[in-house]
Amino acid sequence: MSHRPRKRFGQHFLHDPFVIGKIIDAVNPQPGQTVVEIGPGQGAITLPLLERLGSLQAVELDRDLARGLEVRCAGHGRLVIHCADALRFDFSRLAPPEGRLRLVGNLPYNISTPLLFHLLEQRECIDDMHFMLQKEVVARMAARTGTKQYGRLTVMLAAFCRVESLFHVGPGAFRPPPRVDSSVVRLSPWRTPPFNVGDGQAFAALVNRAFSMRRKTLKNALKGMLAESGIMAAGVDPGCRAETLDPATFAALALQLGTLRDDG
Repeated sequence: MSHRPRKRFGQHFLHDPFVIGKIIDAVNPQPGQTVVEIGPGQGAITLPLLERLGSLQAVELDRDLARGLEVRCAGHGRLVIHCADALRFDFSRLAPPEGRLRLVGNLPYNISTPLLFHLLEQRECIDDMHFMLQKEVVARMAARTGTKQYGRLTVMLAAFCRVESLFHVGPGAFRPPPRVDSSVVRLSPWRTPPFNVGDGQAFAALVNRAFSMRRKTLKNALKGMLAESGIMAAGVDPGCRAETLDPATFAALALQLGTLRDDG
C-alpha cells in the first residue's frame, strides 16, 4: 500500500536514482561510522546507506512511514528507528563514546532553519551533515559577502560550521514535486571556530538587528545597541552597511558590545 504524502509534515519523497546516487557519493558512508538519517520517508536514501554501513539510526515523525520502513529494510542491515520530532530530539545520546555522528536527510522545508540551529546546538557530537534543502535557503547559507543572498542566516551559520553547496536538484526528483528547486548542502561544524563570538545571544541579537535594517548604515541600524564609537573601536566604518561585513567583523562588533556592557 502506497503512502500518501502529508502536507502537515512537508513530505516530498525522493525517487530519482541518479540524485540518490549523487547524495550517497557525497556522503561516502564508511562501515563503523554512526550515521543518523533525519526524515527517512520511504527509504530512498535509507536502503543504500544501510547496505553501505550495515547499521543505521533514523529519526522519523510519521509512525506509518516508520512501520513501512522497517518492513522495506528487513534483511538489509540493522535499522534503528526513533519515532520522534527531530526539532526536539536529543541527537547527542546517539553519539558513540569515542566518536561523532554523521547526519543525513531530505529535510522538510517548512522547518529547515529552526532544525539546523537545533542541530548546531549539539554540534560538539556531530562530524558533518548532508541535507537536501530549498535551493534559495542553501544560496543564503553559502552566500558570499556583498551579495543579495548574504544575510543573517549566512553570518549565524559561519560562526558554527563550514557550509558547502554541493549540487542542485529539480522538482521532478520528488513525489509529489515541490514548487521550488532544491540543493544538497554539506555542513561541517568547526572543531576550532575561526573567530570568537563571545556572548552567543548578544552576537545573534546584533546580527539580527543589522540585517533587519540592511539598507541603513550600521550607525543607524545599531542605534541604541552600539554607539558609533563602539563601532569604530571594532575597526568598522559606521557608514558601512551590514551586507558588506564578513562574519568575523560581526563577531568583533558583538565583542565590543560585550565590552561596553562590562564597562557599564
